[in-house]
Amino acid sequence: MSNLKKPDLSDPQLRAKLARGMGHNYYGEPAWPNDLLYVFPIVIMGTIALCIGLAVLDPAMVGEPSNPFATPLEILPEWYLWPAFQILRILPNKLLGIAGMTSIPLGLALIPFIENVNKFQNPFRRPVATVVFLVGTFAAFWLGIGATFPIDKSLTLGLF
Repeated sequence: MSNLKKPDLSDPQLRAKLARGMGHNYYGEPAWPNDLLYVFPIVIMGTIALCIGLAVLDPAMVGEPSNPFATPLEILPEWYLWPAFQILRILPNKLLGIAGMTSIPLGLALIPFIENVNKFQNPFRRPVATVVFLVGTFAAFWLGIGATFPIDKSLTLGLF
């Protein structure tokens, strides 16, 4: 069925590597042929079957015909673009809006460098990365919800 390479725990070199937390690459199930020949094709076929099943069970509806002469009052992009749309909408200078929208992928590109500061994986032992994540998540939710409000209430969400 599958080949498992059992670790020799009496080996002092392996024990030293395990003590330093470096044991995950030195033993375990090999990727070839077990994963690449047997597991991955099943996962790929399952994903395709799930997509086809969802498309058959809940097909995309054809909406009303478009009318180029009747523009809706509030045009919103897809939900995942609401924070970037809100940045563009609330900044008075459009060049600042473009710079603010450009800061999103630039900030995401900086995440690996922030994450490399600390070697621990526990979020409570990585305060800088945890704070950056929480502030970014809060800002994205705030801006995304604000995009659905009229422009005069979009920053305060109608709370203040």
